[in-house]
Amino acid sequence: MKRRISPYTIIILSFVGVVLLGTLFLAMPFASTTGQSHGFVNSLFMSTSCVCVTGLGTVNPSTDYTMFGQITMIVLIEIGGLSFITIAVFFFTILGARIGVGSSFMLREALNQSSTNGVITLVRKIIIISFSIQIICAGINLIPIIKITNGDWGQAILVSLYHSAASFNNAGFDIFPGATSMIEYADNLILNITTIVMIVLGGIGFIVIDDVLRKRRWRKLSLHTKMTLVVTLMLITLGTVLIKLTYLDLSVLQSLFAAVTCRTAGFTTFDCSTLANHSATYLIMILLMMIGASSCSTGGGVKTSTFAIICITIGYYAVGKKTKLFKRSIADSAIFKAFVLVNISVIFVVVSTFVVSVAQSVAGNPMGFQEIFFEVVSAFSTTGLTMGITSSLCIFNKLFLCFVMLFGRLGPLTVINVVNKNWMADFKEPIGYPEENVIIG
Repeated sequence: MKRRISPYTIIILSFVGVVLLGTLFLAMPFASTTGQSHGFVNSLFMSTSCVCVTGLGTVNPSTDYTMFGQITMIVLIEIGGLSFITIAVFFFTILGARIGVGSSFMLREALNQSSTNGVITLVRKIIIISFSIQIICAGINLIPIIKITNGDWGQAILVSLYHSAASFNNAGFDIFPGATSMIEYADNLILNITTIVMIVLGGIGFIVIDDVLRKRRWRKLSLHTKMTLVVTLMLITLGTVLIKLTYLDLSVLQSLFAAVTCRTAGFTTFDCSTLANHSATYLIMILLMMIGASSCSTGGGVKTSTFAIICITIGYYAVGKKTKLFKRSIADSAIFKAFVLVNISVIFVVVSTFVVSVAQSVAGNPMGFQEIFFEVVSAFSTTGLTMGITSSLCIFNKLFLCFVMLFGRLGPLTVINVVNKNWMADFKEPIGYPEENVIIG
C-alpha cells in the first residue's frame, strides 16, 4: 500500500526549502553593499526572518543590502506571508493545471480551513486581495516617502513597495533612510495610519476580509469573522490606552502604533530598549505579542480566536455553562485545540528563553532576562520587535532563533501533527476506550 506524505510535512518542507533558497541568494556577494558575503549564519537568519515574516535582523536591509538583496527580501516576505503553497497553487490554476484531492487537503491545512470546499477559489481571492491592498497603500505612501527620499522617485517607489509588502505581511523590515525603523517618522500621520491599516488588514486574515466583502452585514457574518473583528478592536483599543497610561512619554499616535505593531508587525516608532524602565508597558507588549494576529493571516502568535475561546470558556466554566458566543455554541474540539496550542506555546517560550540565556552565558556574553525573554517572544510570535540584542547574539542563538521563528510561523499544531498518522481520518480514533475519571486541581 502506497503511503501518503502528510500535508503537515509538505508545508514544513516548503517553508524550509524557501528559507534555504533565500539564504543562498542573500549570501551572494552582490547582495551586499560591501561586495562581500554576509556569511551563512547571518544570511540564514535574515532569510528565515523574511519567510517567517518576523522582522528580526542581524543585517540592516537599508544600508547593508543592495537593490538585489532588498528585492530578494520582498519576494521572500511575500512567499512567507501568503505561503509558498498558496502562491504555487495560484499559478498552477492560471496555467490550467488540475488540483487533486491531496493538494486540496494540503491547502486546507495551510489555510487553516475546516473543509476542502472552495479552497481553490479562496486562493485566488487571497492573491488578488493581498496585492490590491499593497499596491493601493504603496501609492498613498508615495506622498510622504517622496519627501523622505528627497525627490528620488525611483528610490521612493522601491521604499513604498518594500514597506507596503512588509506592513501587510506583518514582516517588520524597512529600508527607510536612517535605519531606525519608523522612529524618525513617529509624527508622520499619513505614513503611520497607512501602516496601521495594512498591519490590521494583514493581521485579521483573508477569510475575514472575504467574508466582510461578500456579506457586508453584521448579522450575516460568520462567527469566526465576528469574533476576530471584536477581539481585534478590543485588543487595539485596550492596548493603546494601557500603553499610553504606563508610558506617558509616548504620544497617542505612538501608543496606538505600538498596540497595533505588537500584533506581530515589528515596526516601531520608539526605542524598545527603553522598555527596561517601563515594566508595565513591557508586560503589556509581551501579552499582545503572544496573542498575535488572527487565523489564516500573515501574522503569528497564538491567534485572537484562540485567546477569545480560552477567555470565554473560563467565564462559562465558572458559571457551569457550555461555551457559546453570538448565540452559537463553540465546538469542544475547538476549545481543546485552543488550550493545547496555548500550553505548547507557553512551554516552548519558557524553554527557549532558558536555552538562549544559558547559551549566551556559555559564550561569555550574558544578557538580561528582560531582553532575552522579549527577543524569544518576538521570534516565536513572528513580531520582530527587539530591545537591541539581535546582532549581539552568539552564533548558536542566531541559529536557535531561526528554529524558534520557523516553529512560531508554522504553528505548534502544524509541527506536532507531523507525527499524526491518522491525518486523513480527521483525528477520529478507530477504537473507543471506556472513560475513567481523573482528579483535577
